[in-house]
Amino acid sequence: MGGDANRPRVLVLRALGLGDLLAVVPALRALRRRLPGHEIVLAAPGRLAAPAAATGVVDRLLPASAAGRAVPGSLPWTGPPPDVAVDLHGNGPPSHLLLRRLRPGRLLAYAHPGTPGIEGPVWREDEHERERWCRLLSWYGIEADPADVRIPWPAAPSPAPGATVVHPGADAGARRWPPERFAAVARELGARGHRVVVTAGAGEGPLARRVAAAAGLPADAVLGGAADVPFDTLTALVAHARCVVVGDTGLAHLATAFGTPSVVLFGPVAPRLWGPPPGPRHRALWHPDGDGSARPGDAHGGEPDERLLRITPEEVVAAVRALPGPRPTAPPEPRWRRAAGAARP
Repeated sequence: MGGDANRPRVLVLRALGLGDLLAVVPALRALRRRLPGHEIVLAAPGRLAAPAAATGVVDRLLPASAAGRAVPGSLPWTGPPPDVAVDLHGNGPPSHLLLRRLRPGRLLAYAHPGTPGIEGPVWREDEHERERWCRLLSWYGIEADPADVRIPWPAAPSPAPGATVVHPGADAGARRWPPERFAAVARELGARGHRVVVTAGAGEGPLARRVAAAAGLPADAVLGGAADVPFDTLTALVAHARCVVVGDTGLAHLATAFGTPSVVLFGPVAPRLWGPPPGPRHRALWHPDGDGSARPGDAHGGEPDERLLRITPEEVVAAVRALPGPRPTAPPEPRWRRAAGAARP
């Protein structure tokens, strides 16, 4: 394993997806502030190397992944044990024991009956993801702010400055709004003067092209599909976008990270668990059942969730029209710089 062998190391386990990574940026930034001399190593899928670097708070990625949202069976860690290991992956023996096998100097994790030797806070099921991991660190005396979501502004130019970005894909059918509805939104926004770009992840090309064609958009309005959009291109596109229309997926968190106005379509998981921060820049659309459950459906199901289907194209267009006006031409002032006397993390 690379890196400076003389530098103390923090190993953070978060072997999940893009949205999952961006949701723990506040926690990662808190670790960086508290341990400025340590190397922060993130155990995550190799495809997240560029996003991890773009956060500005991860020094190196240790490739680690498993099917679905499972805990990896092992970690390719070599050399001395990590000085600190932090479980930001889940709650329970699989992730706890995976990190404990590396014999870290200290392990930060939620308490669980299956690993009684680990002292930590009590896990709460009904808690926003950003708040969950900041609360973990705060319990250990590491001050963390769930609202500290921003990442550095991208240096690359946008392929479509000022565009309205429509992203119809999602990694589960339950969170995938019907393509004809995305097309109806794109068509109406185009008629209202928006320059619409449809983005697609690897394998989502047919879906994106279907949406673009039904909306009457040119073929070059689609970015990605055969492969993921290169991350530097994607970040520049989102950072300089007029707004983003997206389901509950990674691109929604990227819009949050840049403060780009967004309309996010939720179902079957409530926005109080995964939604954008409150405020006028983001609109979370959600039509729950009467029982108030935060997880009323299967987030990994194959068919669009019934709560997602309650959202109409007219509602989405109205939400877009209610967003703030044109984006600034320069990046927003970072949260750490706005704080009086704050030092850069």
